[in-house]
Amino acid sequence: MSEYVQQTFSFYTNPGIVNIDVSDMCRNSGAITSNDNTISSKDKHFHNWYRFVLSYPPHLVRDYINDFGLNENTVLLDPFCGTGTTLVEAKLNQIPSFGLEANPFPHFASCVKTNWNVNPSKLQTFAEEVAEHTYNILAAQGIDDKVLTCDPNIKLKTLDPKATRALITNSISPLPLHKSLVLLEQLEQYKNSELYNYGLLALGKALVSHIGNLRFGPEVGVGKIKRDVQVVSSWSHEIKKMVNDLKRVTGRNFPSAKVLLADARNIKMHIAPDSVDAIITSPPYPNEKDYTRTTRLESVILGFFTTMPQLRTHKKRLLRSNTRGVYKLDDDDRWVDDNLRIQDLAAKIENRRIELGKTSGFEKMYARVTKLYFGGMARHLTELTHILKPGARLAYVVGDQASYLRVLIQTGELLAEIADDIGYEVQRIDLFRTRFATSTKAELREEVVVLRWPGGQL
Repeated sequence: MSEYVQQTFSFYTNPGIVNIDVSDMCRNSGAITSNDNTISSKDKHFHNWYRFVLSYPPHLVRDYINDFGLNENTVLLDPFCGTGTTLVEAKLNQIPSFGLEANPFPHFASCVKTNWNVNPSKLQTFAEEVAEHTYNILAAQGIDDKVLTCDPNIKLKTLDPKATRALITNSISPLPLHKSLVLLEQLEQYKNSELYNYGLLALGKALVSHIGNLRFGPEVGVGKIKRDVQVVSSWSHEIKKMVNDLKRVTGRNFPSAKVLLADARNIKMHIAPDSVDAIITSPPYPNEKDYTRTTRLESVILGFFTTMPQLRTHKKRLLRSNTRGVYKLDDDDRWVDDNLRIQDLAAKIENRRIELGKTSGFEKMYARVTKLYFGGMARHLTELTHILKPGARLAYVVGDQASYLRVLIQTGELLAEIADDIGYEVQRIDLFRTRFATSTKAELREEVVVLRWPGGQL
């Protein structure tokens, strides 16, 4: 077994407070040029059309593109592509790529962000027409979206009650919602146009960044309630960014980036055998975060799902990383039945729950979801062996966690051990950065697990 897998962390037993000495455990090969997790101004082109707040930065993708020696003759896959950071960087660096994403709105965002074939002048004209029509309709209703005045007697548009229940409560105020729905109706007039998807993505971005009441941090929640905001100009601002970025690439040729709405645990049915040279990705962390909440506002308003049963259907395609995404028939845990370290971790979590007297339904599932998460990753890594070329290189950006009753989950170490058992070569684990965990008052590691697939069939 790899020396990187055998290495363990020490931590105090006192209420789960983690004590990690990062200084003598840094195994960075020099591939990572910066541990800054923010997106720089020069990297905002295309990426900033829409991205998860906590997405890994484009420069980290470039670091591993360079480290792996990828070029126009190689194929890069991101099986957890989210909002397309890896795919956009691959395209900018002339590398053909594939992405898989099981959450419908991020999948849609990745598709739009990697399609640069639209004429920017046509997109600008389209935006001006939609904005003008929306302003006129709102004015006829007694609403001036530019100066934020409104006839108090107007009957505001609302979502279907089932869709409203799917939203995070108070995530958008009634008047901004009304104006957003009017704008959406105008966009629908162009549904058969190649421009439509750009307009829809721009509205999705505006909803979370300007129009809605959400705030983003370690968790998504409701921030300051905005009774009214300028909806049309917020949308136009997002379109303008798209137009400017598209002008930068007009007349240039770029390779394809194909994005599939699919489960990363069922890859071989979507990607040809022995066709992938490299993987750069960041799967969900086992951190009790429901990733669908991050995109709930735009997903519901724009119609990607409109009921809780539809949401549950989408969730079943996701890697199990939180108790709200666990279902009765889930059995990914069988993939790690023989992994003693993961079984021991689950037992520690369950014993800690009993010690603290935690008895809620969610708390009782913490141990199970831990096994489901790592079992799902084992299933995923096994599936990959059918599509990877011999010698393929892999980079998995993951983070240690201490959220399950303050029991340390060494995600990178455990994934490396799983990969080693499957037959991957664990080349190293690079330290990307440390981050402060508010629940445990500890610095936790965010790492890149670097693997190589030697070839052969399981």
